[in-house]
Amino acid sequence: MQSLDTYVINLDGSDDRLQAISQRLTAFGIDFERIAAVDGRRLDLATVPDYDAARTEHYMGRSLVGGEIGCYHSHLKVATRFLKSDARYALVLEDDALPLCNPVELLGKALADLDAIDPDWLLINIGNNRLKIATPLSHYDIGGYQCELVAAHYFPMTTSAIVWSREGARLFVEQHSKMFAPVDNYFRHWLTRTGHGYSFAPAPVTTTEAASQILAGSGGARKSNRRKWFYGLTKQRRLMEDKLIAFIHKKRFRPARIPTPPGA
Repeated sequence: MQSLDTYVINLDGSDDRLQAISQRLTAFGIDFERIAAVDGRRLDLATVPDYDAARTEHYMGRSLVGGEIGCYHSHLKVATRFLKSDARYALVLEDDALPLCNPVELLGKALADLDAIDPDWLLINIGNNRLKIATPLSHYDIGGYQCELVAAHYFPMTTSAIVWSREGARLFVEQHSKMFAPVDNYFRHWLTRTGHGYSFAPAPVTTTEAASQILAGSGGARKSNRRKWFYGLTKQRRLMEDKLIAFIHKKRFRPARIPTPPGA
């Protein structure tokens, strides 16, 4: 496998969380670069030039909150940093990520397979077990932890642990103009439509019980006055549309190379 750089997104002042994930990664012999998270918790959304309030209300049925803006900008920041490096791939972890096996060892095996299966792959979500509408591809055993690489036609949510190809990161950065959804919703919108999104089942990374500090305080706001009267209808429309597109892509999916079954 060509070079893989690992990044950890961590809010300034969250030293305990940084120490905790550092210990978890050190146990696997993984070096990483810390990326200071963008703190959007006190943002005035009217002052955010790349936030499209009207489109957000149409797509999400509510407005975003500052923490979601900060999380989105944090992922743009780390993708930009990766593109300035010489690495071919980037493992991006938020500081509450909890690896269940050595993710670098897993990727050392899986990325070579994925490059052959789909040379145009863009993004892998390795931190979400809620996987729907997917095509199994290849099986791995990492220190006794077994998981399967899948084509994630209905791209899973959360951004606690993701893996970029250079092309995926480039498209994410260069195509960014206006935010109209939280970053994980955007990834689902983007990759469900374009394809080239992947995941693992079960996920090799989960999260600790610690609440996200980047998103701190956003939950209540999402559930109260920031939701529009049509929120429920908008959400159901979005989910149904994404699932329909995903089912179509699943039916049409043809890997460039059929993976060799384990033991064959």
